[in-house]
Amino acid sequence: MGLFTKDIKTMDDLFVHTLQDIYYAENQIHKSLPKMIEKATSPELKQGLEMHRNETAGHIQRLEQVFRQHGAEAKGVTCPAIDGILEEADELAGEVADKQVLDAAIVAAAQAVEHYEITRYGTLVAWAKQLGRQDCAALLQQNLDEEFAADGKLTKMAESGINRRAA
Repeated sequence: MGLFTKDIKTMDDLFVHTLQDIYYAENQIHKSLPKMIEKATSPELKQGLEMHRNETAGHIQRLEQVFRQHGAEAKGVTCPAIDGILEEADELAGEVADKQVLDAAIVAAAQAVEHYEITRYGTLVAWAKQLGRQDCAALLQQNLDEEFAADGKLTKMAESGINRRAA
């Protein structure tokens, strides 16, 4: 189902499609984080990515709960956006020889992922509310709050040392 195909007729259809998009994205992120953790050299960055991988597992569980509450099947639809962000991160990490610079690149890649998730969750929260699904909105808001927090932690790590060591 393409985003603007005739399969999406209602706001509810669009909501479910976007849930499927972020569900796919979260699963892809969960699979890709171990590789980022392995490449990171900063202990603080490694620990932050490991913590976020655990949070991502929780995001997936909450999304499955939203699907159940909404009466939809928990399944993903391919998300070219997250695939591209993750592919770019992997390629960039393979091109960086200096370990300090690599940590800065990993932070930047992780923030690109966070920003994508923030846009999706922000939209889903608004749509859930519009559809009268406060129960779904509350779960999605928890994920959104955690994504904002993860982005803030990455910014703090970058500004408090990773970027300086890379420079």
